[in-house]
Amino acid sequence: MAAITFKGNKITTSGSLPAVGNRAPDFKLTRSDLADAGLSAFAGKVKILNIVPSLDTGVCAASARAFNKAADGLEGVVVLTISRDLPFAQKRFCEAEGIKAVVPLSELRDRKFGAAYGVEMLDGPLAGLLSRAVVVLGRDDKVVYTQQVPEIGQEPDYASALAAARKAL
Repeated sequence: MAAITFKGNKITTSGSLPAVGNRAPDFKLTRSDLADAGLSAFAGKVKILNIVPSLDTGVCAASARAFNKAADGLEGVVVLTISRDLPFAQKRFCEAEGIKAVVPLSELRDRKFGAAYGVEMLDGPLAGLLSRAVVVLGRDDKVVYTQQVPEIGQEPDYASALAAARKAL
């Protein structure tokens, strides 16, 4: 379990992020068109998993915007923003913000992602949502970078995640 904080108060997650060098757990998440997608839907690409509690918060929205801007010019890289928001809300957010280089994915039907990646928050006011984390997967779906953001209100380290993605190309 990871020990993170929300406004300085300790929060516990369901586990730890997958280890660098290991194959990433597959998942079944829901796209904004309600189709399900797993790792195979993004085969052959470097994947940045931008895991967030909810796109309805300022920091989560900022991370989606930042990765959208950065990913727009990264050929061979796909950014997946993953939350427990409904696909309809994710789609509305992306359309309103002009976000086109990020694929929003929801745990609408299958709630195994949070446990498999160790990011489900188990206590505190946001219990049941996903913690803020970034996982970068190579083309072979092996983990090349992880960051469990220590304070939920803090943005991730974009530069390190993007450097890891470029290196994996």
